[in-house]
Amino acid sequence: MHTSIRFLREGWEVIGLDNFNDYYSVDLKRDRITEVYSIAKNLGKEFKLLEADLNSGVWEKIETLDFDVVVHLAAQAGVRYSLINPQAYLESNILGFQRVLDFVDKKRISRFLYASSSSVYGKNSRQPFDESQPCDEPESYYAATKRSNELMAYSYYKTKGVASIGLRFFTVYGPWGRPDMAPMLFLSAAFENKAIKVFNHGNQSRDFTFIDDIVTGIYRLSVISTFPASAIVCNIGNGSPVSLMEFIRLIEKESKTSLKKEMLPEQTGDVAITFASTEKLKKLINYYPKVKLEEGISIFVQWYKDFYTPTKS
Repeated sequence: MHTSIRFLREGWEVIGLDNFNDYYSVDLKRDRITEVYSIAKNLGKEFKLLEADLNSGVWEKIETLDFDVVVHLAAQAGVRYSLINPQAYLESNILGFQRVLDFVDKKRISRFLYASSSSVYGKNSRQPFDESQPCDEPESYYAATKRSNELMAYSYYKTKGVASIGLRFFTVYGPWGRPDMAPMLFLSAAFENKAIKVFNHGNQSRDFTFIDDIVTGIYRLSVISTFPASAIVCNIGNGSPVSLMEFIRLIEKESKTSLKKEMLPEQTGDVAITFASTEKLKKLINYYPKVKLEEGISIFVQWYKDFYTPTKS
């Protein structure tokens, strides 16, 4: 959603693809699309949504169109859900990604970006995480599918010449975010006077990255003067891990609440710390995240209050 809006603001015509699965609130997803259409209309730009699955005949419907850039952000998300329903990850993250690769190859699209994940690093990677490290000990099936995407993309470059950039996202938060992720769970608990679950007894740190900084990185890589003639991966994060308890404290401060906390052991699939080295991205596009955590949470809380009105809660 945010990426579509950024491209529209920059003057592009955008086609979106979403299957609106029910892994989390379909209403939220519909509201996001309504927001994109509204902004496109105000800008006088063209946005078109195709409601279809990656593993469908949608590619034949758009094969006559010419695309300058493909940004693939669709996947079955969630580390813990991958322990329950790995089949969903196989179908979307592996087979679906294969369909995207084939389309990019067939259309000879020269600028292809896709979402990987910081989860590919696992527990034994050194801090900060940098792209030269081996990523062969995934802590979850979700992480394994994301690492598989990187290897699939690399093989398509070696065998078919498909250039690509895989982006390893680090704990993205902000307006319109996923309701199953900790930032939204904490915030909704604050406004609904509910307790939160704090895993590993709060002994975790995350490289929280505000959505606007993520989208800026995506856009600037999409329009980079010379797109890398290879299949590369890049971290895209804040480069400054923050303890989970500090994140919760800032949520409490901005929402003017005191959260009840249920302290629990570490969860399967989790890592204690995520910490992005962003040196590679700095060299490519002079990337420096601008939104500090306190500012980002303030924007996030204000959006939540505006969006989740009594009629929508």
